[in-house]
Amino acid sequence: MSAYRELELNLTADDLALKEGVHQFAAEVLRPAAQALDRLHDPRQVIAPDSALWTVFRAAYAQGFHTALIPQSSGGLGLQGVGLHIALEEMGWGSPEFALGLAVAGFPFAMVAASGNQDLIDELVAPFVADRDAHWIGCWAITEPDHGSDHFAVGTPAFRDPKISGQVTARADGDHWVVRGAKAAWISNGSIATHAVTFMTLDPTQGMAGGGVAFMPLDSPGVTKGPPLDKLGQRALNQGSIEFDGVRIPKRYLLVDAPAYDQALRQTLVLTNAAMGAVFTGVARAAYELALAYTMRRVQGGKPLAEHQLVQKHLFDMFTKIEASRALSRAVMAHHAVSRSPSLEHAIAVKTYCTQACLEVTDTALQLFGGKGLSREFPVEKLYRDARASLIEDGANDVLALAGARRLLESMQPA
Repeated sequence: MSAYRELELNLTADDLALKEGVHQFAAEVLRPAAQALDRLHDPRQVIAPDSALWTVFRAAYAQGFHTALIPQSSGGLGLQGVGLHIALEEMGWGSPEFALGLAVAGFPFAMVAASGNQDLIDELVAPFVADRDAHWIGCWAITEPDHGSDHFAVGTPAFRDPKISGQVTARADGDHWVVRGAKAAWISNGSIATHAVTFMTLDPTQGMAGGGVAFMPLDSPGVTKGPPLDKLGQRALNQGSIEFDGVRIPKRYLLVDAPAYDQALRQTLVLTNAAMGAVFTGVARAAYELALAYTMRRVQGGKPLAEHQLVQKHLFDMFTKIEASRALSRAVMAHHAVSRSPSLEHAIAVKTYCTQACLEVTDTALQLFGGKGLSREFPVEKLYRDARASLIEDGANDVLALAGARRLLESMQPA
């Protein structure tokens, strides 16, 4: 497996086995497939029936990785804290696209499991957990054409501004909700998903805060999925739009109503922001390892690049950023696994710091490769493109930082 000095002294035998197993899967399955899919010109080829994407999904489902977020009480792996961080970092090392796609695939079912509704768990979670052929694939339908970061500005004054409300709305009609509106083309797994956890507006007078969360089968009448997005990086991660035209879902599929929406969104952001930090710590590590190996064999000025002091300084700065990213993201994940009051500001700090550090590390790695770093012959340019997306996806870093700052100010107010 990939060797780095593990500073965590309390890893269990299960943690170490998980680390080794996921790393092997990332090296043998995720990375080769992601590199091959990255070279496809047309994103429709990525999701074609004969695509390597499906080979990866089936292999991941066969090992139960799709159930990482599902509690053991509901039949899943129940990864959390350090264990979840280990799995996400190792998958990110292999491919951030598949790390994110596989995590999102289980997200709707994890939310159902967290609801505690045993009838829904039996109906929706159990078949997903038993799936070994990637027949059931979830997505997180939140971003909208006119609302990207608006959805993530929880805690800011704009979040409760009635002039700013979501485009996907739900209206009660007897025993059903009727859903209308569009989700943007940035929905991960959007073109291939069979089910969605949909964030929608129930009460527009409360602005973005008047939302709700529903589980939605995407084979329902009125659902239209758009084509896969053609984008700069993370090309193996399918992303596409979803439109709802009078889609009817049972009221029992509403997992979160308007009064609980603010807290539910905070809990979701705590999970997703910390997860992004773990994944992109892995991406940064991959770029560093490639750069270290290359500079040790590439000769310039009569000696390997790694023997030049300036290169050594670059390598050590990369190493330091990775270690800092792991320490921060792992500590926050470990805390959230046991805390009754997870810290949104810490989770946002993880996402913004680790993704920025990853971009800097991949940029330095590309620079150390010189002209070869610009060539698609070497994987470092792909890692740079993959890293660049991370500062925008799951909430633009600038907007998230404002939400985090608001949390800091709130904590200073008198009780």
